Amino acid sequence: MKKPDSTEGLSASALIDQRIADLADWRGQTLSRMRQLIREADPEVVEEWTWMGTPVWSHGGIICTGESYKSVVKLTFAKGASLDDPARLFNSSLDGNTRRAIDIREGEVVDAIAFKALIRAAIALNTAAKAKPRRAK
Repeated sequence: MKKPDSTEGLSASALIDQRIADLADWRGQTLSRMRQLIREADPEVVEEWTWMGTPVWSHGGIICTGESYKSVVKLTFAKGASLDDPARLFNSSLDGNTRRAIDIREGEVVDAIAFKALIRAAIALNTAAKAKPRRAK
């Protein structure tokens, strides 16, 4: 018999709110701050919640996910390898050809202006890919 799920029926935004509250430490504060910066960068951002309990922010495709671990809050950009990062915010998952991530440890503060620029660049990449006409086969 399946256990009742107290999260059943909640919106993705409400589930993210709950995750932040459940963390109740620097990780929750960090995730909350990064979420606010994402919303400031794109007021039309769509918040989603994956089956694995991970917040996802999208606009024309996935922008980034927000994972919380014991010693780090990780923001993984789905197409991060294709983004310019002049402020060098990406500090994790640097070896692959697709993703890039920002690992934030307790006490670290991410440059808000540079982070919002990265969010906007990810959106531009997502929407440019959708705008390209497809050739007929």
